[in-house]
Amino acid sequence: MASLEELKQTRIAKIEKLKEAGMNPFSSSSFRTHTISEAVTGFPLLSESSQSVTLSGRIMIIRGQGAIMFFNFTDGTGTFQALVKKGELDDNLFSLFTQTIDNADFIEVTGTLFLTKTNEKTILVKNWRILTKALAPLPDKWHGLQDIEERFRKRYLDILTTSELQDLFIKKSRFWEVTRSFMKDHGFLEVETPTLEITTGGAEANPFKTYHKDFDIDIFLRISIGELWQKRLMAAGFPKTFEIGRAYRNEGTSADHIQEFTNMEFYWAYANYKDGMKLTQDLYQTIAKEVFGTTVFSTRGHTFDLGSDWPIVDYQTEVLRQTGIDVLRSSDQDMKSKLDELDVKYEGDNRERLMDTLWKYCRKNIAGPVFLVHHPKLVSPLSKSCTDNPELTERFQIIIAGSEVGNGFSELNDPIDQRARFELQQKLIDKGDEEAMQPEWEFVEMLEHGMPPTCGFGFGERLFSFMVDKPIRETQLFPLMKPRE
Repeated sequence: MASLEELKQTRIAKIEKLKEAGMNPFSSSSFRTHTISEAVTGFPLLSESSQSVTLSGRIMIIRGQGAIMFFNFTDGTGTFQALVKKGELDDNLFSLFTQTIDNADFIEVTGTLFLTKTNEKTILVKNWRILTKALAPLPDKWHGLQDIEERFRKRYLDILTTSELQDLFIKKSRFWEVTRSFMKDHGFLEVETPTLEITTGGAEANPFKTYHKDFDIDIFLRISIGELWQKRLMAAGFPKTFEIGRAYRNEGTSADHIQEFTNMEFYWAYANYKDGMKLTQDLYQTIAKEVFGTTVFSTRGHTFDLGSDWPIVDYQTEVLRQTGIDVLRSSDQDMKSKLDELDVKYEGDNRERLMDTLWKYCRKNIAGPVFLVHHPKLVSPLSKSCTDNPELTERFQIIIAGSEVGNGFSELNDPIDQRARFELQQKLIDKGDEEAMQPEWEFVEMLEHGMPPTCGFGFGERLFSFMVDKPIRETQLFPLMKPRE
């Protein structure tokens, strides 16, 4: 079998042959009269009228030899079959085709449409010209790219040769399209907020750091979709805002986690967490029906129905039920002992981390969908406290298949309370907690000017990955890869 380099040299020789015949092997234009999908749709009329059409696309496979050759080609809108037949083409063009054309080449063909004896829609080629001569072949039609790393590095080939993957990314685009339409239909204004920040407010995560030459300061890539900025817009008088954008977290990779991803966050003035729960349930059900045509999904060993009732689960009660630990009353040592007993690893020994790790253990046992509510204030530094129990907050998370796929709360708008919570987060940072939330004192200053009661909520493409039952990395067009050594 010829090596890739030998194949490349053979194709380079074919480029020279095309040039000698007066063909530009890297044309700047195509003169197609129809896309392939238009040819398929209009086939009855086009074939009956014997109208000449011109189609363009990439050759995926060539079959036959001698006087008759078939090839399938695609232009991104569909796939079509072409017949190259000696006697239908000028002899020189026929010979040039057989001597220079390979799979992966982009070609333009002109001819008439007809049905073969096996009812295959086909174009009988009367003329052709090369659009782009490929130097390397496509992966094997039946086996494709097998190595997962190679698939990610050559995503363009992976998508080209895997129709299911093409469909997945079309669905993902539709996922965000439906989300955007839903928010606008409910009166939310789409906004854009900074992706470069002096402090990474709005979540607890380890950020990426970079350097701003003009200001001579270190800055961070955002870890949330403008949470503290959108709240400023509530103070500015906007009643409803949302943003769909990229977030960055310098953390580990898993089936549910990746360092760069798309999230949506909305903020709704004069609403609270209960209003947010109603709206988000409607949003998730709308996405399921309009994008997937079903509300029932299976992933990560769980099956869930978004069209069913969504029970409300209390944070403190659920952890107590599953572990016997009362997150408000048990000591730090009790939590550590229970985590050791459960063989659950934990980082750091501050109470917030221990509490969060216990909950994440419990979360894995919930198929959902459920609303988790009333998180302890310690793990919710931006959420308003419950009136009847200040140790708990008006927060909700959507739990599906053992994971959190949405997070919202009645936003804390008390500047005195917010300052105290930020001071606590700063103490955690000083003790080495890399995921503690960075205080944002100018945000506290905004709250001093007044912010209306507000519900905020965010969710991301983790939900999409659950709906298609794939690791989140598989649902990225171009996941970050280490350079080849």
